[in-house]
Parts: sequence; C-alpha cells; structure tokens
Amino acid sequence: MGESKRELALTKSIQSALTRDLDRFRKSFFGRLLAFFSVRRIKLTRHEKELFDRLRRDVWKFDPDQYQGSFHTTRGKSPLKPVGDLGYSGSTFFTTLDGHLLVKSLPRHFEYSFFEHDLLEPYFEYMSQHPDSLLVWITDYLIAPYTTLGTLLGWTPAHHIVMENTLCGRDDDPAAQQWETYDLKPIDYFVPERDLIPDALVSEGTLDRLADSFNDKLHLRRADYEAFWQMIQEDTKFLREANVVDYSLFLVRIPASSKPAIRGRSSPWRAGMPSADGKWKYRVAVLDFFWARHKLQPQVLSGAVQTFNVVGRQGPMTITTTAREYRANFLAMISEMIEVH
Repeated sequence: MGESKRELALTKSIQSALTRDLDRFRKSFFGRLLAFFSVRRIKLTRHEKELFDRLRRDVWKFDPDQYQGSFHTTRGKSPLKPVGDLGYSGSTFFTTLDGHLLVKSLPRHFEYSFFEHDLLEPYFEYMSQHPDSLLVWITDYLIAPYTTLGTLLGWTPAHHIVMENTLCGRDDDPAAQQWETYDLKPIDYFVPERDLIPDALVSEGTLDRLADSFNDKLHLRRADYEAFWQMIQEDTKFLREANVVDYSLFLVRIPASSKPAIRGRSSPWRAGMPSADGKWKYRVAVLDFFWARHKLQPQVLSGAVQTFNVVGRQGPMTITTTAREYRANFLAMISEMIEVH
C-alpha cells in the first residue's frame, strides 16, 4: 500500500510540473521552507522549458494541445500508469494513459548531472540538425528546484525525463500480443551491476530485462539499409564525442498488418520500417545515453572493477571501455543483425 501511495504522489508531482504555469511556482523563502518538509508529494518544475518547446514544436512537429493533453486526466484518475522499477539503477517508469509518452526517473547523481550540465545543450543542437535521428526523443526534463526530505532520504526521485514511448500504439492494436521488444547491447561486456550483485538480491523479472538477444535478422532493402546505417553512425559519433558508453538499441518488431499511430514528424523508424520479407515492421531507438566515462562515480567504480577483473578475469566491461571502443562494438553488433535484400 505504501508503494502505491508513493507512486500516486509522484505521478501527481509530475502531472503538476507539466501542466502548471511556471510563473505560479512558489519561490519565496516560506515556500522553500514548506518544500523542504515534503516527503512524497514534492514540487517539480520544467527545466529549460523553452528549449524543449522548440524541439517539440519546430523539429518534431508535435501538436501542443495533444502533447499537453497526454498529462490531463478526468477527476479521480491517476495521470500516469506505473510500469515498474527496471534494472539496478533504481529508476521508476510511468507511461501516459494514452501510451504515447514515457516518464523515467534519473535517481543517480552522475547520470542526471551529466545530462543536465554536459549533454543537454549538445543534444538540443544535434537533434535540431538531425530531425530523423534514432536517439530517443526526450520531450521534457523535470527537476526539483528545492531540496526536500524526500529527495535527501532517497524516497522520491528529483529528476525525470519525459520521452517518446517506442511502444506507442500497441495497446490499441488487435495484434498487440505479437509485438516483440529487444533491449540490445554488445553481449561481450561484463556488467558490474549485473555480474557483481548476487542474483538473490534482485527479482527474476529484473534479471530477465538486463540482457536481450536477437536471434534473427533485420531484413532491409538496400536503400533503407544505407539510410539507416548512415544515421546510426552519425548518432553514435555524437555519443562518442560526448564520451558516452553503455547505451542500448531498443528494437520493436511489429506484425506487418499493424498500423499503430504516432504523433509529430513522420519517419519510417518511428512509424515502423517495413521489412524486406514483408513479415514485420521495425521500430528502433537508441536509449540510456547517460553514462559518461568522465563522471566521478564511473571512474571510481572502474577502478574497483578493474581490480576485480585481475582476479576474476571477467573480460571487457562497459564502464572500463572507452567511448570509441564501445561505439565500435555497438556498430558491429548492429551490422551482424542486418540482412540486406
């Protein structure tokens, strides 16, 4: 029951941040004092609102009323639907009730500080110049501008990204049960968070989500392949220059007969690229590009696992590799998945 109350409070905080007029946000000393004693229902606000407004409006062509409408609900109904805690990061996930957007918390300092201070401006510039990029579309960034008891004690995350849901349209598809999802990374890497933590400490469901394998091929026509390969090289070059590792390729296979709806700018890899063999449609997004090699915690953890690796001989690791090496292995993984017709 306590967890459901926590989730409900967090969804209301997120909804308020996305529907509140920024000028009405309390900034007085008394307001900050009251905010400090918040535990579950903390105040969140949009960070760099104008920047994300420009991305949604000018680059991705989202209808502003539709976008805001995703966060409005009828009285008494929760504005967001919890997906659950995935992986070892402690992130919480919610989808909007219409299924078009996903909200993910960033509880780890080295992740949100990197995104906020290092990656946000370059991401805006890059996505403005590459509207068909395969990097996931981050449409808003929410932060708690005041320190609260809830955030100090780690009970309530204070940083959240809003992004497009690659699975949008599935709930309305009669063939929803036939959709397949794969979260793919180069499989040769030893992952400390997975391999150093005893299995007994995490749920079976979490373990199942950590490593997917795609035992088939993406069947692409030559022109579709060349356009895709050029884009994925540009996207990963951007991530390499930002010193990012540990990102993943989220692949969705949809039955060829399905026609799931999307919003905003149309592109084949968002709507669903038809396979050359006529059996599937493919959606692809590059996710989880918040782990930068130069941030403090990865550096410290790298030293620990390098020492462990001398004894355990576990092989290469995502956090001890370089951004250049990770990109090369990531592209090699994708290349092996593709069959050109």
